[in-house]
Amino acid sequence: MSLRLATFNVENLMNRFDFSGYRNQLNEDRTLALFDIRSEAEYRLLEQARAIAHADDMRQLTALAIADTRADIICLQEVDNIEALKAFEYGYLFKMVGQGYQQKYTTSGNDSRGIDVAVMMRAETAHGQPIEFVRMTSHAHVTFDDFGLHTPELAALGQEPFERIFRRDCLEIDVKIGGKPLTVYSVHFKSMGSPRNGLNGRDATMPIRMAEAKAVRRIIEDRFGKDHTADKRWVICGDMNDYRQRVLIAGDSHQGYNFTPVSEANSCLDVLLGDGFAENVVERLPELERWTLYHTRGPQERHLCQLDYILLSPALARTNVQAMPEIVRRGQPWRTIFPPGQEVERYPRAGWDRPKASDHCPVAFTLDIA
Repeated sequence: MSLRLATFNVENLMNRFDFSGYRNQLNEDRTLALFDIRSEAEYRLLEQARAIAHADDMRQLTALAIADTRADIICLQEVDNIEALKAFEYGYLFKMVGQGYQQKYTTSGNDSRGIDVAVMMRAETAHGQPIEFVRMTSHAHVTFDDFGLHTPELAALGQEPFERIFRRDCLEIDVKIGGKPLTVYSVHFKSMGSPRNGLNGRDATMPIRMAEAKAVRRIIEDRFGKDHTADKRWVICGDMNDYRQRVLIAGDSHQGYNFTPVSEANSCLDVLLGDGFAENVVERLPELERWTLYHTRGPQERHLCQLDYILLSPALARTNVQAMPEIVRRGQPWRTIFPPGQEVERYPRAGWDRPKASDHCPVAFTLDIA
């Protein structure tokens, strides 16, 4: 009995307009920056037109990427709300997969922009086993004090002990697959952001992601215990905005590119992987094939890295030793630099930078639920 599981950051699946770019140039779309806009009213009209014009192509590509995962359950990040998810599923995904993802779940998390984690499920697996929703639990309310996770490093970032740990949520969903229990933890950790305080964005925000990872582990251990040999079925899915390794890219299209894997000294993933607490199934792939995101700030700063994860409990890892993950990259824009032998046929209408399915790639994995 198998279950197809996937995770995907769908990049700002919104059902509202963001007009903050009128006063904050960091939020202004580059298209509007080309024009001399004389008033906020004019800006709002143009931003609405721009957002609508760009959204249709992008969401067709997003839906194609989700369809290619062939997932029975898919965890999503950057979803505005349940209404946005319903509109996307009905208007785009339904045309590709039919009445597949009728079960949809999300909660209102802590993100300042209002983007949340969500989960969509089919009524049954591709092999006909029923998928039964049991319960959903939000952990968005948990504070640093609640779990004793406040540190001097967090204080230096202005984080108070009474503040909430998760930037979005750790959404815990219990299901039964053909009567067998499975718990899914859907997460989206703190983004890296821009350099600050003399540190790069990753290092500057690392204390928050460390706390989030420790909180996820605490939630799981409080429920299932600390015995790594226990026969417990749980999985952590989502965008953790961190990596243990990245692939640096040098060179150019004329003389050729060089790809160099570089391991990081520390990562929030170490909290969840370091002592066998969970297994990152993507690490079963060769080093150059693990990436789910292409990062660039121009030719002087380019790398590939894994930000999107499916982490298995030890019990699930033991019963799925031979299974391999799949990373769907056909929705990437043409600017993404692929290592040799990894080039794929892009979806129709994918652009140089946009439209694209997302800046992230979906990760999918077939689980044997013994």
